Amino acid sequence: MHIVIVGAGAAGCFAAIALKRECPWAEVTLLERGIRPLAKVAITGGGRCNLTNSFKQVKSLEQVYPRGHRLMKRLFHRFSHKDVYEWFQNEGVKLVTQPDECVFPRSQQAMEIVHTLTERINRLGVKLYTRCKVQAIEPCENGFIIRTSDNSYKADKVLVATGGWPKAASESPITGISLQTNLPVPSLFSLALDASTLTERMGLVVEDAVVTLPGTKFQAKGPLLITHWGVSGPAILRLSSYAARHLAEKGYKGTLSIRWTGELPHDLVKEMLEETAATHKQKQLSGIHPFGLQARLWTHLLQRTGLQEGLRWSDLQGKALHKLINTLTNDCYNITGKNRFKDEFVTCGGIALDELDSSTLEAKRYPGLYFAGEVTDTDAVTGGFNLQAAWTMGYVAAQSIAEKLKQAKQ
Repeated sequence: MHIVIVGAGAAGCFAAIALKRECPWAEVTLLERGIRPLAKVAITGGGRCNLTNSFKQVKSLEQVYPRGHRLMKRLFHRFSHKDVYEWFQNEGVKLVTQPDECVFPRSQQAMEIVHTLTERINRLGVKLYTRCKVQAIEPCENGFIIRTSDNSYKADKVLVATGGWPKAASESPITGISLQTNLPVPSLFSLALDASTLTERMGLVVEDAVVTLPGTKFQAKGPLLITHWGVSGPAILRLSSYAARHLAEKGYKGTLSIRWTGELPHDLVKEMLEETAATHKQKQLSGIHPFGLQARLWTHLLQRTGLQEGLRWSDLQGKALHKLINTLTNDCYNITGKNRFKDEFVTCGGIALDELDSSTLEAKRYPGLYFAGEVTDTDAVTGGFNLQAAWTMGYVAAQSIAEKLKQAKQ
């Protein structure tokens, strides 16, 4: 029995290992279009590899999987974040869970994960071919023909794990297969703003900001980083994930509202400002910066409000107080675009989940053809959730294929 896995990323490599361990007699071939396997894993998490999350702060999977949360809930019953943690620990990779619940190798080296997986692939006898671009997958009697630029392979089962599609559906690796797809668009990107006085403060981080797209339901919270082009950081990346398709449809134009005071209620913001004014009556507004805001950002917000830095706190009354509260809680900027595509790691879109068996990841219309990872219309916010989806889907697809192989062998 010959199984071909298209794509040697996280899902593909994990599936190859799981499949070969379950069915040592099966021939497993990995086809990778790039020059090396696991290239994306090697650079994820800033080269440290945020390989999963403890999920302790996750109340609902919809919170971290904007698309595919129902599927992931079902698949986690078969292989969850706890199973991933245990798997890597058993393979000799010591892990550490950070205060934000992100899980990294204790070595803080993504290459430890890469080397662990590639060593297992080699030891198990999985055949790996790089620089091998799949051009078509064609159903045939008792299986599939996989055509590459310089070869063809006959397979009994095929797992497609090619990751996100970088440009358009025409670049999909599944020519010859008719499946409904949702056109991939970028997810997890930073935003460019028309805000020169803000971007002059590049490098500043607000630890607890809330960002929204006014007039929509899209909102996110967390650390916000001011950059030389606009804003980034976990809050913005989460917002871009939630609103990926909406922002694409709007041409990455619109309005971004920033709540610099986090989730503090409006009345409490007013009360804290009034208390500060009462305590520091004779001091200048620029000399005291409440809510933990850094001095450079505070002066920017005063300028945005139209308040002179030389004003005293005792002058902060009436309309001036109201305007400052509004700036702190609903500071709006024009979105002019996003960062370049090559800087993005995740896309939303891909094979429509309705096309797949939600228990096995097998294509309903093509028995023997499976899909795993970002090639499906499943994606997540930052924090190790995308890699967790890759491990889970790769494992479940491999187990599903293994069950079919064992049945056929009997």
